Amino acid sequence: MTTLFSIIESPNHPRFDALYERLGISQAKLASQRKALQALKSMTPDWIVAEFFYGFGNNYAGANVSNLDVLLAAVRKQAPSARTIVLVGKEQAPYIPRLAELFRIHAVLTLPVTEADLEAVLRDTQTS
Repeated sequence: MTTLFSIIESPNHPRFDALYERLGISQAKLASQRKALQALKSMTPDWIVAEFFYGFGNNYAGANVSNLDVLLAAVRKQAPSARTIVLVGKEQAPYIPRLAELFRIHAVLTLPVTEADLEAVLRDTQTS
């Protein structure tokens, strides 16, 4: 069975439980990056869906680009075949290329994301 980590750190993160169920995807809902890192120790996800938050005025602007850096570094080592779908607000979309320079990102979807948007990404790779 396909496993997906849904890292829900804000109210903007869309809930697509019915879509995942319809596609036969087992969803692990995780409330923080820390919980996702913990889950990586015992599970290997096929997919990761997480929101991007650029680090304005903090350590992110120097050593890290965003909230996803530590997670994506861990995924690279512990689940290298996992595909990451990044959700981003329009105002932060210009910073995604900086993250993409450092980490492999399968798809970027701009919020608000519809079920059809996400389904197209998930189905595109199921057939390829």
